[in-house]
Amino acid sequence: MGEEGPFRRLLNYMRPHRKTVRLAAFCSVFNKFWDLAPPLLIGLAVDVVVLREDSILAGVGVIDPWHQLVLLSALTFIIWGLESLFEYFYGVLWRNLAQTVQHELRLDTFDHVQQQGMVWFDERQKGDILAILNDDINQLERFLDKGANDLLQVSTTVVVVGAVFLLISWEVALFAVLPIPLIVWGSFRYQRSLEPRYAKVRHAAGQMNALLENDLSGMSTVQSFTAEANELRRVEALSNAYRDANREAIRLSAAFTPLIRMAILVGFTATLLLGGWFTLEGTMAVGAYSVLVFMTQRLLWPLTRLGETFDLYQRAMASSTRVLDVLASPVELQQGDFVPQGEEKTEDLNLENVSFGYAGREKLFDGLSLTFEHGKTTGVVGSTGAGKTTLVRLLLRFAEPQGGRILWCEQPLDAWKLHALRSSIGLVDQHITLFPTTIMENIRYGKPTATDEEVIKAAEVAEASSFVAELPDGWETMVGEGGHRLSGGQRQRVAIARAVLKDAPLLILDEATSAVDNETEAALQRSIQRISQGRTAIVIAHRLSTVRHADRILVLENGAVVEDGTHDNLVEQGGVYARLWSVQTGDV
Repeated sequence: MGEEGPFRRLLNYMRPHRKTVRLAAFCSVFNKFWDLAPPLLIGLAVDVVVLREDSILAGVGVIDPWHQLVLLSALTFIIWGLESLFEYFYGVLWRNLAQTVQHELRLDTFDHVQQQGMVWFDERQKGDILAILNDDINQLERFLDKGANDLLQVSTTVVVVGAVFLLISWEVALFAVLPIPLIVWGSFRYQRSLEPRYAKVRHAAGQMNALLENDLSGMSTVQSFTAEANELRRVEALSNAYRDANREAIRLSAAFTPLIRMAILVGFTATLLLGGWFTLEGTMAVGAYSVLVFMTQRLLWPLTRLGETFDLYQRAMASSTRVLDVLASPVELQQGDFVPQGEEKTEDLNLENVSFGYAGREKLFDGLSLTFEHGKTTGVVGSTGAGKTTLVRLLLRFAEPQGGRILWCEQPLDAWKLHALRSSIGLVDQHITLFPTTIMENIRYGKPTATDEEVIKAAEVAEASSFVAELPDGWETMVGEGGHRLSGGQRQRVAIARAVLKDAPLLILDEATSAVDNETEAALQRSIQRISQGRTAIVIAHRLSTVRHADRILVLENGAVVEDGTHDNLVEQGGVYARLWSVQTGDV
């Protein structure tokens, strides 16, 4: 069985809305049905003024020509009213459906993205994911808003006009409708030709979005290295690639409408000449001839817009493929259903023969075994690349061991319910993420149900309340995007307050004092000592002074524990830790 096409995949996703789709389609079809009725009225009117008492309407009982025209006027009001009513209904239905599907698709895709492991993100550009969540979903919304209705109405036009032609004269219909199969066949051929071109356009858009997002995030670096001209050239190159991809698609799609016009010209000319000949010969009524001419004209304009509609369709299908591919990507991180209860959270955390290595690189950990005792603070130090941050990623299941296992509460981490595991860990990362809202709300992120009093108490433990009190807006101070309105030390204190408020049994601090001055470090150390009491704490540090008072210090080197002990013990041993301590204290 072949792989489903993008349109079929989209219909399957929209299955919960199939009633709305059917109703919207019904309104589109009947709007076009009533829209095509006026040419029939014109034909009847011509029939009345030419044949008078011998007209078609006279045959149904309305003999007087004036009464016939009054009847046609009444019918005109009714038909135009019905056309307008169905136009209103299809407009509301399609547009609301487009907004609803866009909303649901964005939420479903974002939710699916959030469930992916960090390896999934490592393999993708953040800007390209943003392009999928924004630009690609918007392309789909534009098609549902307009293109779906256009396709239905064009189809209705072809069917209704073809039926009228056959009813009036099958000979004229044969020549007039002859180009239609050619147009439909050509449309599908164009569709297949456009598909890879618009896939290329969406890929180029994602690449450009990724570079723009990266440049905007790192603007301070760009400006400090006076690299604006270089970045402009890179943006120009990707923008040119995007423009060239669009040009290739435009060149093909722009030729579509003129070709359709020429094909329809054959049908229009056949109607004009053959129908006119039959009318002159007296075998076709003047009114019927008028209907055929006007109907051909009504067929012309929708079909000339078919190229634009197919263009919109192909853009939407290219985008929906990218979005649905993300939704279809498997969640590689499997989870169990274990949720610790009460005293279970006081168990030790054990690594048993853990092996791990990043793709394309040598193994970092090879048979690593460790125990982090409950209620104790363990410092982890080592040079860059020793495996400190990787250890954190493994504990949070941002990465998976390739051998061995990690046990907590006597359960391997993959047996835990992921929400329960991460809810049991308070992380203060070296890269602090603050959201563009108030200080109060950034701290409350650790426990969304917390009261203002609980937030303030957590801030006091983290020694953050003092600097907040000095701010003009206090707790309602907006921190700006990424917290740029706060200093590095202030951001760290807010992050620690957030971890305090979470009150998790396992606390991990990853280089929490790496980018602060000595005074701020001393304040942070006091906060760390206070919040570490009574819980398992792992303090990853480059500055040895941060872990000096830890119950136990592990020294990592090339993914292995080379030293293990207290600060005083390790200094006395005169090994790696002692050497690092001498360098950092200047005692060399």
